[in-house]
Amino acid sequence: MAPRLDWLARHMQHSNTFASWIHQQFHYEYAGQPLPDWQREFAEGQNNGDWKCLIALDHDELLGGAALARADLAHRTDLRPWLACVFVAPEARGKGLAEQLIEGICAQAKASGETKIYLHTHDQSVYYAKRGWVVQERFQAWEKDQWLMARDL
Repeated sequence: MAPRLDWLARHMQHSNTFASWIHQQFHYEYAGQPLPDWQREFAEGQNNGDWKCLIALDHDELLGGAALARADLAHRTDLRPWLACVFVAPEARGKGLAEQLIEGICAQAKASGETKIYLHTHDQSVYYAKRGWVVQERFQAWEKDQWLMARDL
């Protein structure tokens, strides 16, 4: 059976796990935020809309997720919304799951009346460019080159 996508708000038992995956994967972004604080912020974000997360499940096993974020880059508060927190568990990779999650987030943003969505990445700009995202600018953050990208919805 193919994995199913659903909103994390309906499966809050997975919130702390997904938040810990994100905290570990993007550790440089969360260096100043202890894991319990991030887990609390992320869980609250499922209700207040700050981090509306779409997850992939195989039965009740969490495989990955992606978030529609109100804000994801401190120096670009003028831009919103954001595709953020894209992560697929290593054992579930290579099956197109990230792309399904990304498309689900883009569809939600469009359904909410948005016409453009943003992301930032330091190592996946080619992946996103192949999927219609366009580089808006390059910048330095967390001691890494970053790409700010956007996609029309």
